[in-house]
Amino acid sequence: MLEAKNITVRIGQKTLLDNVSVSFEPGKLNLIIGPNGAGKSTLIKVISQQLRKHEGEVFYNSENVHSLSERKMAQMRAVLSQNIDLAFPLKVWEVVMMGRYPHFVETPRQIDQQAVEEAMEFFNIIEMAERNYLTLSGGEKQRVHFARVLTQIWYPKEGHNRFLLLDEPLTFLDVKYQFQFMHKLQELLENKDLVVIGVVHDLNLAARFGDMICLLDKGQLLASGPKLEVLSEDNIRSVFQLEPILYRNRVKDTVHLFFE
Repeated sequence: MLEAKNITVRIGQKTLLDNVSVSFEPGKLNLIIGPNGAGKSTLIKVISQQLRKHEGEVFYNSENVHSLSERKMAQMRAVLSQNIDLAFPLKVWEVVMMGRYPHFVETPRQIDQQAVEEAMEFFNIIEMAERNYLTLSGGEKQRVHFARVLTQIWYPKEGHNRFLLLDEPLTFLDVKYQFQFMHKLQELLENKDLVVIGVVHDLNLAARFGDMICLLDKGQLLASGPKLEVLSEDNIRSVFQLEPILYRNRVKDTVHLFFE
């Protein structure tokens, strides 16, 4: 489990997160939603330790992140940030291999090469392996980075969770690949040791694929829990200023959203 307790982030006179406490469970797709400026990306940066100037504490597997070395964190936690790009003409497989850097010194081992190949196959980019990364489209580059971050935590560690943190991962993807990626996340979560946390903007994608929803607005946590509870008419009306029509299927644990 990953826990954030009493997280407050301030920049000058502006409060980006205000005393936010939330936990994220393994084996479930945990999604963070909210309007622009709600604090979604800031929360991801705090729990991934990309942003260290904050009040409150973050725990991985009940261990305070301040007690974990950067190398140990990198071996169990992978992060896909916004607007990642590379300026060097690397081959696709070389970009994906970057995810294995925390696991070897100087030369990749056979186990690292195997992780790269399996991750590329999982995201259907194996045919791109020898291509120049700089020649890829935006969507293709995004899929390469999916494989890169996944290969970082490809192998389970007995007695420990693995953590995959995704900040707006659907950027640059067309609708087909958005759905394909969300289905891939569900497939990954068959591994019950995996904690997946993602920021998404599309409420219907959150309703369709999410298990647990964290709803932020103006830096505050308005609701957190199962999607059927969080995605209520009152919450959506209050946060997004939209008049929602919700169709809930409690048997299939799904929600469909429409807006007037």
